[in-house]
Amino acid sequence: MVSVEHHYPKQGRVILHIDMNAFYCSVHEAVEPDLYKGKPLAVAGSVELRKGIVVTSSYAARKLGIKTGMQVRQALKICPDLILIKPDFDLYRNFSRRFMQIVYGYSPMVESMSIDECFVDITGSKQFGTPLDIANSIQGRILQELKLPCSIGVAPNKLLAKMGSDMKKPNGITVLRLRDVPTVFWDKPCQYLYGIGKKTAEKLTRLGILTLGQLAIADDALLSKHFGVMGAHLKRSANGIDPSVVNPEQEQSKSIGHTTTLPRDYTDRTEIHRVLLNLADQVARRLRKQELMTSTIQITIRDPDMRTITRSLTLPTPTEHMDDIYRTSCQLYDHQWEDGNPVRLLGITLQNLIAKEESYVQLDLFDYEKQPRRENLNRVMDGLRDKFGEGVILTAGMMSDDPSALIRNHKVRGTSLQMDHLRNNPLHKDIGE
Repeated sequence: MVSVEHHYPKQGRVILHIDMNAFYCSVHEAVEPDLYKGKPLAVAGSVELRKGIVVTSSYAARKLGIKTGMQVRQALKICPDLILIKPDFDLYRNFSRRFMQIVYGYSPMVESMSIDECFVDITGSKQFGTPLDIANSIQGRILQELKLPCSIGVAPNKLLAKMGSDMKKPNGITVLRLRDVPTVFWDKPCQYLYGIGKKTAEKLTRLGILTLGQLAIADDALLSKHFGVMGAHLKRSANGIDPSVVNPEQEQSKSIGHTTTLPRDYTDRTEIHRVLLNLADQVARRLRKQELMTSTIQITIRDPDMRTITRSLTLPTPTEHMDDIYRTSCQLYDHQWEDGNPVRLLGITLQNLIAKEESYVQLDLFDYEKQPRRENLNRVMDGLRDKFGEGVILTAGMMSDDPSALIRNHKVRGTSLQMDHLRNNPLHKDIGE
């Protein structure tokens, strides 16, 4: 009989990538199976206006041709019986926490990538059985306890684990080894590889590199000339090599951002400034909750033809204040976007974040006197909103019926990459309590 030890490498690691399948729709099916189980569903914004886009769809809907990013109006033409559901991010975050708790039961080495996926290093988890035993156990518990399907990749590194989890959906498990790479991947186009986007693939094609097999043996000097230091990374990846490790620490946010798609084309500067005010209000709230300060404000603007620009400005001193963020965002917009040109999406992202306690804010005399009053006001307002809800204190400029006003409703607004619900919440400590 082969021992469990035999299934683990003497050197190297065993990594799982766990990917929840059609997560938002699957959560609704789990909570209300009589209404939704097995039916064509789509979670979409602006459901009432029929002008939103499909955020995700159930597998029943996907079989009919409903795709992520499709306009709701188009999806309804394809499938008139499509059931549209408003996002409920409070519900999704609750299931995300529960899913992560199950995973932490097998290893403390968990790296959350989004609300519905994570990497797990199980090299030291031999007491739970072979890697395949652990993958089956996690998948079975998630299905039994949460009624949710997930796919799992089992591999010696993060890249192959991620590729493996994508290969069998829903509810599949794929084992990939380094020796499998030539037969499984090398006949595929370059864009098949996780991390190679459309533009990189097109550039490789122009160089005569059409498949991953060709990339795996490509000339180092050629790749370096056209891709710089990324050239060597591309070649390693095509050979299935990935030295990155699973980072179990909940890293300090690299950025904090909100975007909102508008229900129609906005051209009026006053309306656009109001949207930026709502966005600034919420990114500042999230910034202060994590006890961070920002030095760089970036705005995103997208027009009806999906052309997108981003512009940023670095401040002379870090800030946590909504009015600084709002004023800078308006300044960027006014300088970068011609008045009257239509806008369909707006966003604010805070970058160059530092811990508040580590920040040294050099203030002039006027600001020095104002700073304690501003901080006290923030503290009082944040406390009231934490206790009574985001809408308890609003300025007149925040009130509107466009989607930017909804970002204060955490039940219906959110993003899969927003991991605030896992920060400062060490899930592995909750197990057994």
